Amino acid sequence: MMKTYQHYINGALCDPASGEWFDSENPYTGEVWAKIARGNAEDVDRAVTAAKATFDGEWGATGPTARGKLMVKLAEIIEREAVRLGEIEVRDNGKLIAEMGAQTKYLAEWYRYFGGLADKIEGAVIPSDKPGIFNFTRYEPLGVIGMITAWNSPLLLLAWKLAPALAAGNTAVVKPSEYTSASTLEFMALIEEAGFPAGVVNAITGFGMEVGAPLVDHPHVDKIAFTGSDVSGQKIYEAAAKKIMPVTLELGGKSPNIVFEDADFEAAVMGAISGIFAATGQTCIAGSRLLVQRSIHDKFVKRLVEVAGAAKIGDPMSTETHVGPVTTMPQYEKIMDYINIAKSEGAVCVLGGDAYRGAGAKGKQFVQPTIFTGVHNQMRIAQEEVFGPVLSVIPFDTEDEAIAIGNDIVYGLAAGVWTSDIGRALRMSEKLKAGTVWVNTYRAVSFTSPFGGYKRSGEGRESGKESIKEFLQVKSVWIAQQTTAANPFIMR
Repeated sequence: MMKTYQHYINGALCDPASGEWFDSENPYTGEVWAKIARGNAEDVDRAVTAAKATFDGEWGATGPTARGKLMVKLAEIIEREAVRLGEIEVRDNGKLIAEMGAQTKYLAEWYRYFGGLADKIEGAVIPSDKPGIFNFTRYEPLGVIGMITAWNSPLLLLAWKLAPALAAGNTAVVKPSEYTSASTLEFMALIEEAGFPAGVVNAITGFGMEVGAPLVDHPHVDKIAFTGSDVSGQKIYEAAAKKIMPVTLELGGKSPNIVFEDADFEAAVMGAISGIFAATGQTCIAGSRLLVQRSIHDKFVKRLVEVAGAAKIGDPMSTETHVGPVTTMPQYEKIMDYINIAKSEGAVCVLGGDAYRGAGAKGKQFVQPTIFTGVHNQMRIAQEEVFGPVLSVIPFDTEDEAIAIGNDIVYGLAAGVWTSDIGRALRMSEKLKAGTVWVNTYRAVSFTSPFGGYKRSGEGRESGKESIKEFLQVKSVWIAQQTTAANPFIMR
């Protein structure tokens, strides 16, 4: 049954100003399953106007404890609806139901955590060196936050932004990816059920230039929180600079996953597999560069090929599937282009290296799990983000060499280290230039831990208690305890 999705503005569903809709396709079947409202600048303006009015009115007058209670209620509703939301995301982006079902349930924890944090943001009394002055700080919300999310984990990436923003007292206008809009629009009903005032959270769907750009440029948007490619992030950064507007950018990665000879061999193999082939490699934290100490390189690669080669490819709704389809046709084509680039550069394909058309491949967006050896770090396949199930294996000899190769990249989102030497683990975690370093694990995230990147991987942090300050501004208040007639021509 074909479903039609409208915008959500000021607490109500509404048709797009253009009267136009676009298709949402199931990446597994290639079939259109929903119609999505095609927004434009007029829709954005209506949403921002509603968000600002509520911020200046009812929501602005809602205290932090009351905000927190609403968020905890929302968390409970999310848990109730988690299975349904997970199924919608799988239908939209082709990720495995085994992962998405757990992920949609887990995202409730962001709203519960930040709901509890809402009334615990405190200013400070500053011991002033000025006689007769009482000086203190207070944290205040920024205003209207524009949130632009990616297609690989729409609701989780939204939770990373929306939960701290609401706890801080802001309002939001959300623009999900045009490829995966349905779950965000379904989520708006949960916002309404939880009892948030109309206009606190709004959702406008459509394309980047038609919705994203007007959202970034809107004079009443006070911050942009974005997840996506570094190219798009740079454009947003440049546009925000013209407004002197803060941003949070969670961008791309080309993360090194580093295996030393003293590592637990089988655990490291499974960690390497998880780092690149889970979610069909479509994660910003993918361990797409596997650095293996030369003494175990050949043995390790052989085992990798055995495990990855046995992965079941097919229907993402099946709990038995290991690798699902690529989410979009443009991304599928990009992955295939990079596979050809790797071959042309002289990399040796030891597994996969082509499209998958076998059993379980209903649509045309399947790529074989692919492993390249003979890779050096100057190859494009080692430097550029593929965002797919393509692994580059790079040998190294020493710890210093592993650090040098690991850091020789424009990105710095994540890194993995596999070793039984605690000293080495600490040294590596210190010297690797990445926002997250996993030791003897990979691809783990939590609402309690900050996430973000170094270098071209981003700006700011999401999750963890510090992240709420990304959505607050600090004000210094000075009160003279006694008024005096002083010289007006000098600084106090």
